[in-house]
Amino acid sequence: MAVNLVNVENVSKVYGTRALLDGVSLGVSEGDRIGVVGRNGDGKTTMIRMLARLEEPDTGRVTHSGGLRLGVLTQHDSLDPAATVRHEVIGDMADHEWAGNAKVRDVLTGLFGGLDMPGFPQGLDTVIGPLSGGERRRIALAKLLIEEQDLIVLDEPTNHLDVEGIAWLAGHLRERRSALVCVTHDRWFLDQVCTRMWDVQRGDVYEYEGGYSDYVFARAERERIAATEETKRQNLVRKELAWLRRGAPARTSKPRFRVEAANELIADVPPPRDSSELMKFASSRLGKTVFDLEDVTVQAGPKVLLKHVTWQLGPGDRIGLVGVNGAGKTSLLRAMAEAARSEGERQPAGGQVRVGRTVKLAYLSQEVAELDPDWRVLEAVQRVRERVDLGKGREMTAGQLCETFGFGKEKQWTPVGDLSGGERRRLQLLRLLMDEPNVLFLDEPTNDLDIETLTQLEDVLDGWPGSMIVISHDRFFVERTTDRVFALLGDGALRMLPRGIDEYLERRRRMEEAAGSSAPAVAARPAAAVPEKSAADVRAAKKELQKIERQLDKVSEKETKLHAQIAENATDFAKVAELDAELRELAGQRDELELRWLELAEDA
Repeated sequence: MAVNLVNVENVSKVYGTRALLDGVSLGVSEGDRIGVVGRNGDGKTTMIRMLARLEEPDTGRVTHSGGLRLGVLTQHDSLDPAATVRHEVIGDMADHEWAGNAKVRDVLTGLFGGLDMPGFPQGLDTVIGPLSGGERRRIALAKLLIEEQDLIVLDEPTNHLDVEGIAWLAGHLRERRSALVCVTHDRWFLDQVCTRMWDVQRGDVYEYEGGYSDYVFARAERERIAATEETKRQNLVRKELAWLRRGAPARTSKPRFRVEAANELIADVPPPRDSSELMKFASSRLGKTVFDLEDVTVQAGPKVLLKHVTWQLGPGDRIGLVGVNGAGKTSLLRAMAEAARSEGERQPAGGQVRVGRTVKLAYLSQEVAELDPDWRVLEAVQRVRERVDLGKGREMTAGQLCETFGFGKEKQWTPVGDLSGGERRRLQLLRLLMDEPNVLFLDEPTNDLDIETLTQLEDVLDGWPGSMIVISHDRFFVERTTDRVFALLGDGALRMLPRGIDEYLERRRRMEEAAGSSAPAVAARPAAAVPEKSAADVRAAKKELQKIERQLDKVSEKETKLHAQIAENATDFAKVAELDAELRELAGQRDELELRWLELAEDA
């Protein structure tokens, strides 16, 4: 029988006139891996701080089992700014001692990319004081994970980690024996790590078995029982439920939780996006040319990030851009944005960026734009436009779009200066969409957004007709909002990944293994062993790559239509068999195209 580690009994907490938690009772046992979700400001952080006894409840009590070894990662670290990374993470361990410890090696490699901590000026001997908030947070996480605990409490552990770091952390936590309580907005991470969910809502905490997908199913069932009217049935959760039920592009594990009544909720829900319809509408708004990159080189100061990139962003393309930190993702977007703003007059270090005449670009950068703190939320939106056309006959007023993004009628009259970081981020996104752009560049749009706001943003983007590039470490968001994934692997090239982020992680793993094990052999090989491709061969390969990418898009469209026809003719077995044969033939074409794409990618 599992030992109870923490008991929370009838706990309440009030701030001002608002009750964040009201009579909450719950517990954490050995082996529990609990994910905590809820809207920003609903009390997630307050609850786990009381759970860890970093904050006292107003009423009720929190008890820990005797001798509980507890590790806590808060949103603000307590590292000594005068200390070195070695002192905080390794402590007094001798070099041979920590280097011989498999756990220490795993943590340093997983969080920092190697035992020598590349990216830190003096490696382990770097002084902490001058480091950025993200670097300090990774150091605090490494310090916690190297130690042994019975219970780990983590508040937003995936912040400042890239896709690889998040994948490593998920695997590491699955292997640990420690119990876990984790607040995060990263839905992929919750699905990978957690076996139970706590949903903090309006002073109460609802418990669910399973990971995030299971929680969505169970929550839909609870809301179905609680609400009989049709308007409630049209709740946003249905759309995300339909998405999870059908499976995201790179999602292979199916939800464990099955609720027939919840499945009935999505029986009539169409796919999240009608890609072919959106593509037609985008073409009518944008024409044939959006962004054409020809032999482009991008630099950041003296450092060359991208070399001789030939690429095209077409009308209606929805692209996810992933890559190692410092590979040039943001620099590429900035170079394209500068060309658009200057109508082609400002060009990157090499090559040319051609921009379509009808392009109206909105660029959400990682920095939150400063707004007049005295403006009200609604006023800040109305100053852009009173009404917005979302495509396909959908039109919203500034007030309606505010409500969609979580700014209720009362909140719309809040001064901008009183908003939290997450709320300002939401307002920034809202103002961008209000300006009716036809091309969106989103650089880390999920920063500071809670899960409910993320699903609302995804719902708005589902019907948004235009071209879009998304840079995000939130794997779920990338898979949910984009159709294709391109990667910057740090070698100056831009590559399409037919299998998405799974393929990116595999390629990165192979690159690291090759760098670690075969570098001397490669160095010893005579240069003539690998003939260099001519510039003409490279250009030809890049052109054929673009052609294959367009063919892959057409295959995807045909597959979507065939799936819809199979669903329509489900009772006509002869017709289904005929359509299934066509589907298998398309799958064969896709395999051949992807294989040829991979061959050409090496040449290009």
